[in-house]
Amino acid sequence: MPACVPTHTADPNRPERAHPPHSPPPGPPPDRPRRPRVAGADVSAAVAVFLIALPLSLGIALATGAPLQAGLVAAAVGGVVAGRIGGCPLQVSGPAAGLTVVTADLIQQYGWRTTCAITVLAGLAQIGLGCLRVARGALAVSPAIVHGMLAGIGITIAVAQVHIVLGGTPQSSVPDNLRALPSQLANVDPAAVAVSVLTLTLLLLWPKLPGRAGQLLRMVPAALVAVAGATATAAAAGLVLAEVDLPSWRSHALAGLPEGPVLGLVAAVLTTTLVCSVQSLLGAVAVDKLVSRRPGPSHVPRSDLDRELLGQGTANIASGCLGGLPVAGVAVRSSANVRAGAVSRNSTMLHGVLVVLAALLMVPVLEFIPLASLAALVMAVGIQMVSLHHIRTVTRHREALVYAATAVAVVFAGVLEGVALGIAVAVGVALHRLTHTRITHEVKEGVHHVHVRGQLTFLAVPRLSRALHLVPQGATGVVALDGSFMDHAAYEALQDWQNTHTARGGSVEITGRRPGTGVRIAEPAALASPPMTDGTGEAGVPSGAGCRCRPWTAWRNHQCGPPPFAPDDARSGHGTRDSGATGDTSEAGGGQGGHGGGPARPGPGNGPPSTGAGTGTGSVSNADSVPGAVSGPASPAGSMSSAGAPEASRTGADLVRGLSAFQRSTAPLVRGELARLAREGQRPAQLFLTCADSRLVTSMITSSGPGDLFVVRNVGNLVPPPGEESRDDSVAAALEYAVEVLAVRSITVCGHSGCGAMQALLDPRPGGTPGARTPLERWLRHGLPSLRRVRDGGGPGVRLAGRAPADTAEQLCLANVVQQLEHLRAHESVARALKDGLLTLHGLYFHVGEAQAYLLTEVTGERVFDRVRAEDLVL
Repeated sequence: MPACVPTHTADPNRPERAHPPHSPPPGPPPDRPRRPRVAGADVSAAVAVFLIALPLSLGIALATGAPLQAGLVAAAVGGVVAGRIGGCPLQVSGPAAGLTVVTADLIQQYGWRTTCAITVLAGLAQIGLGCLRVARGALAVSPAIVHGMLAGIGITIAVAQVHIVLGGTPQSSVPDNLRALPSQLANVDPAAVAVSVLTLTLLLLWPKLPGRAGQLLRMVPAALVAVAGATATAAAAGLVLAEVDLPSWRSHALAGLPEGPVLGLVAAVLTTTLVCSVQSLLGAVAVDKLVSRRPGPSHVPRSDLDRELLGQGTANIASGCLGGLPVAGVAVRSSANVRAGAVSRNSTMLHGVLVVLAALLMVPVLEFIPLASLAALVMAVGIQMVSLHHIRTVTRHREALVYAATAVAVVFAGVLEGVALGIAVAVGVALHRLTHTRITHEVKEGVHHVHVRGQLTFLAVPRLSRALHLVPQGATGVVALDGSFMDHAAYEALQDWQNTHTARGGSVEITGRRPGTGVRIAEPAALASPPMTDGTGEAGVPSGAGCRCRPWTAWRNHQCGPPPFAPDDARSGHGTRDSGATGDTSEAGGGQGGHGGGPARPGPGNGPPSTGAGTGTGSVSNADSVPGAVSGPASPAGSMSSAGAPEASRTGADLVRGLSAFQRSTAPLVRGELARLAREGQRPAQLFLTCADSRLVTSMITSSGPGDLFVVRNVGNLVPPPGEESRDDSVAAALEYAVEVLAVRSITVCGHSGCGAMQALLDPRPGGTPGARTPLERWLRHGLPSLRRVRDGGGPGVRLAGRAPADTAEQLCLANVVQQLEHLRAHESVARALKDGLLTLHGLYFHVGEAQAYLLTEVTGERVFDRVRAEDLVL
């Protein structure tokens, strides 16, 4: 039969194929919709949040003077509507304590039905702001103002609830509540006080239960335990107390047409919009931070703040129409949602559904709750809003005046008035800092110190010039800038003086007391160089002069220095200086290449064969550097540099210069921390096992500091498997010490691109004698299982997310990380810690050329190195 003839006869009655032969099968038919899937983590998180939201919603409604059902309505709408539409998937919305004072004032002035209408109008305003995409602008409000507003609201809540705790009725304002407090203390209700004290006691002690049993019990929210315990105790003791009254839903009051003066209603809408929006947006940013700190890869997207405003506005419209309180993002419930392990917005929506069921089915149970217990719960929430951490933060940033003014104004005048006063004070403080700069001059041990405290603007240029001209010709001057801003006029004045002073034989050092405040000033030697044509801006000034690579500009291989073949006068000993507080100096120029010299045979740290010779850029020396320490292109060991000094002398000079920069600039900043570590000993949380390649800077990649990482480096980031044949105990000893003694919680194996060890495995040296193997060849045999994994295709696949490995060498680098993790698991101490749940293992691949980190994850049985993006990280 000819090959082109079909092997079967076409059947005209046979139905056509429903989809192309190589496409995935079709989904379910239209009459069978897909059932929504809810992750188990979302269900457990929803239950936890519901148990917190139920008593708090009733308590906040009680504090505002609204019908108690209004709190349940707001909680349900915030969960379902804001959870579905909002831009922050894990933020839980509902009646917030930050809105208590605003809502209570509105109810006092306009009544409940008009308050609901104001809530609807505020929701419309939020939708308008979301459509205008101005959500990011709300974050421009100073944190001191926001924290001060919340502190003032917390004080107002706490003072009002004291009266209910004592068995009385609160007044309409803080001054009235304070004036009525003595008479209330004279008429205390012992039963109400006893229930309140029991509620507060349970609320404080429940999170501190010790032991394994306490750990299990703490899974039940403290707020629920406190209210339930107080309710059960009051019922068992037969105490006569005012209790929750939930009227029938048939008589529930809905929104009505707003009644009152137009200007007053507009101010009320603006206040409600402002408080709801700012609290929700700040809450969304905080939730992003909490999610980013959770261990393991996170698939929760970052918040869309404009969409969050749309969701909050829609929720407020629905809540107001249904007779509920204003809705905003709630920090307590959101943090509980994140800690409970929620992975999608389903947890927020399910919590709202649970609130609806409770409001319909649990009314008889809820009506047993004493009002004193709810008041004690809300009073504790109000006290917690005055955060000592926030007070310390604003004090450290010298914004205590803004915080205090906002808080006091909110307490005695109102939220809108308090925020307005806080903004005015913040502007005044900023103007004062901008216009009041303190400049001092003093002489210490023959060195003239000019200290500038504050922002350096054109207004301070006359005083700066007077202080600088107090430095005599030929003297050594140090200008310390203690500020975060310098305008162009001040920069020009400082640069002109430095150029003149150094030209007359003096020396100048520009420093900043804080990291990042150093100023890069071009020195005369650089300016005197002939005009350059390649990669330069002004004549003689390298384009790297504006480099912002701090704190890494002190690297010898950094490319911000002059080019390798600069004229001799550019090497006269002046050069450029960058005296930032992190030790950034002009020694950052080139020198030897990062790969080192030597033959072109592939080897660890040498890169591909074509890069065997060292490469790099020259550098200029500082005025205080070691004579002869002028770096040029790399040359073989023992040869002479362009300045006539042997290569070994240049390397020694680089060492001395680097140590000098550390002692001068960095040591004063880290001395206190290192002294603490010297006293307490090392307690790292991670063991980081990586390659000895000089281009791999572990502290930079992991943003870590002294005491954070226990680092083990070797050629090829190899972990010899346990056994007598390994003949190498150094890595095993480090593993045992890190796991058994230091009790690290995680071990990371980090490979990298262009690994010379992996290249040597792929292209072994020809002609080697098996009986005369070198130490390097004997060590690299621990990488042979990785090579077999690549060539034989053994084990699950390993790949990079988003692209295929560039070549076999990169494929081997990836497979080697996976293989060394398997070797790790074979070590007894590691296996025991993994079994007990005390240790986690991580695989990491760092692409040097892209400056990109990839984390190892499991995807459908395949190991994938997924890109770690900047937007996925914690702010």
